Amino acid sequence: MTGTIARSEPAYAAVDWGTSSFRLWLVGRDGGVIAERRSGEGMTAAARTGFAAVLESHLAAVCAPTGLPVLVCGMAGARQGWIEAGYLDTPAALADIPTAAVRIPGIEADIRILPGLAQRDAMAPDVMRGEETQLLGAAGALGGGDHLVCMPGTHSKWVRLSGGRVEGFSSFMTGELFEAIAGHTILSHAIADAGAVSGDNAAFRSAVARMVERPALATSQFFSVRAGSLIAGLSPDDAKARLSGTLIGLEIAGALSLVAEGTPVALVVSGGLGALYTAALAAAGIAPTLIDADTAVRNGLAAGARALWSL
Repeated sequence: MTGTIARSEPAYAAVDWGTSSFRLWLVGRDGGVIAERRSGEGMTAAARTGFAAVLESHLAAVCAPTGLPVLVCGMAGARQGWIEAGYLDTPAALADIPTAAVRIPGIEADIRILPGLAQRDAMAPDVMRGEETQLLGAAGALGGGDHLVCMPGTHSKWVRLSGGRVEGFSSFMTGELFEAIAGHTILSHAIADAGAVSGDNAAFRSAVARMVERPALATSQFFSVRAGSLIAGLSPDDAKARLSGTLIGLEIAGALSLVAEGTPVALVVSGGLGALYTAALAAAGIAPTLIDADTAVRNGLAAGARALWSL
């Protein structure tokens, strides 16, 4: 957990409450971060110990005034969370997200949870929760016009934005599929003892490019990881890189198929995935606008707080 950064008069607390993580920022009237807290008390843990108790302990740790407004995004608003915040249906303006926030009942303080986004398309139903706040925060850096926004993760989100309006989005189970294929198929033998995948790996980049060009060959390319290790001297590191590149390349090919050629791409990401997806997009011939995900979620919560409480 991190502690106090600076002191000024608090205006509100912003919380990003994930499945396995909790982040709180105490924000001053000048918009600066006064203090920050991070812990592993995500939705899963808080459902056992109590959401109100977890939040109160962190607010007390940063000496937040009693009754301070709190704006929350993420899994605290899921059906299994503190209170269900529901979904705002797409197409939807990002500016409408704060107005759909749900207030926690039975508590004197004004604590609200932002909704997720839902795509109610019979052929492509989809949901997101938490990423909508990153979008709200990233929009200022993107300006107007059309953009394709990539938010990598276990279930990567690719969002089609047009003038601050979410026209639609698609989730890709890339991270989860990688873990399943790497750990529970015949390919596990080829990648045993391999290290972390680097975007500088030539096998990774060539696999991405091949999938963007010919995505219909994906399942054949998967087996080539096995065959390459048996008869072509493919090392465990390169085998793992090829598997990762094939899956990420397939994801990129799918996302690009949903927008007009030449649509600008933005990458909202933090940590190691940023370098990996930047390299993957470069292999696909794309130079994205890079936006830090932590900054985006804080900016999104700040935009929500300003809209709700006229700060």
